[in-house]
Amino acid sequence: MNKKPLITIIIPTRNGEDTIRSCFEGIFKQTLISQTEVIVLDSASTDGTHDICAEFGVKVHNVEPKDFNHGDTRNLGVELAQGEFIVMTTQDATPADDSWLETMLGNFDNPEVAGVCGQQIVAHDADKNPTNWFRPMSEAKPVTYQFKDTKKFTNLTGKEQHAYCYWDDVNAMYRKSAKLKVPFKRLMFSEDTLWAKDALSAGFAIVYDYRARVYHYHHQTFSFSFKRSYIILYSNYKFYNYITYPKNPFVFMSKVTYRILKEKNMSFGKKMGWIYYNKRLIASKWVATIIFGFVVKLRGNKGVESSQKYFVGLPPQGVQAKKQ
Repeated sequence: MNKKPLITIIIPTRNGEDTIRSCFEGIFKQTLISQTEVIVLDSASTDGTHDICAEFGVKVHNVEPKDFNHGDTRNLGVELAQGEFIVMTTQDATPADDSWLETMLGNFDNPEVAGVCGQQIVAHDADKNPTNWFRPMSEAKPVTYQFKDTKKFTNLTGKEQHAYCYWDDVNAMYRKSAKLKVPFKRLMFSEDTLWAKDALSAGFAIVYDYRARVYHYHHQTFSFSFKRSYIILYSNYKFYNYITYPKNPFVFMSKVTYRILKEKNMSFGKKMGWIYYNKRLIASKWVATIIFGFVVKLRGNKGVESSQKYFVGLPPQGVQAKKQ
């Protein structure tokens, strides 16, 4: 690329050879690829990630594991980027169509828009949880939030603020000039939702455009689901001052079972396997909630901090199910 790119895509990686080829293939089919650069921020991969990057001509910037965190590392990507617009995604996400970038970019005609967040979807594949399969109920339309009187946002309760901040760095585009004014916080998780909170607090507009979709899926063990649930509980409590309790597990499991049993073109054995899989996930979320609730009640904020380190530590890295 000889001229300065319009868009820079930033992808943090670590041992991503199982999925990053699909990610690149989706990116390099984009209608705006001729105006786009891709930068990988790699944290000591020991597999074929670097080889695949070289195959696609992608720039790699090495990040020492001791220096990696999801906030500062992405801020580094913004500093390295030449594009006017910055896209954040992950090594295991694949654009759902060729106009993914174009769809998000169209929202920046409004000069007050600082960022656009798309949607994660799950393909109807045999190795993916059928309760997560993408089943749109209506046509997606962009939704814009902005508080020009920022006190109207900052005076909301934490839970009310969070309702506007379900941001997601698996699929988001930023205006670089705004991103430099509102950088990510130095965090190992929740850097994206807190960025949305900071952007709204600063008076910027943010857009949720669920027409811009990426395929993204993690196959969850009990441990992965427990840790992920605990991180969500911790983040909601620490940053927004509330605790979310999951739905009645028995009612929810009944609905999940009914939905799976209704699936066509799936053997009874496969259905039973997915019912058991979802049963474990529901149980893991409740175990996480019970433990977290007791920690808050008995030990308060200090206990919450130490319990997060004890039960979770670093966020678990997502894995893909083996093809069936």
